[in-house]
Amino acid sequence: MAFQPGQSGNPGGRPKASARVRDAAREHTEAALAVLVQIATAGESEAARVAAANAILDRGYGKPTQPVDGDGEGGAIPVGLTVQFIRPEPTDGG
Repeated sequence: MAFQPGQSGNPGGRPKASARVRDAAREHTEAALAVLVQIATAGESEAARVAAANAILDRGYGKPTQPVDGDGEGGAIPVGLTVQFIRPEPTDGG
C-alpha cells in the first residue's frame, strides 16, 4: 500500500501500551541501577562485572560513537552513482 504525500503510515501514533511499559520501567531505575552497581562491584564472574559496568556507563554517558569508514582502515566511504539511460530501439510498423 502506497501512502499519499502528507499521509502517515501510522496515523494512530505510538501505541499507549509502549508508553505504559516505559513509565513502569522508569519507576524501577534506581533499583535497577543499584543491582548493576552491586554486580559491577561484587559480581561472581568477570563477564557479569564488565557487562554491569558497561550498562552503568551507557546509561550515564550514552553509548560511545562508532566511527564509520569505507575500507576498514579509516579511509573515506566511496560515494558515487552511475545512471545509464537506455533508449529502446524503434520498432517497425509503429
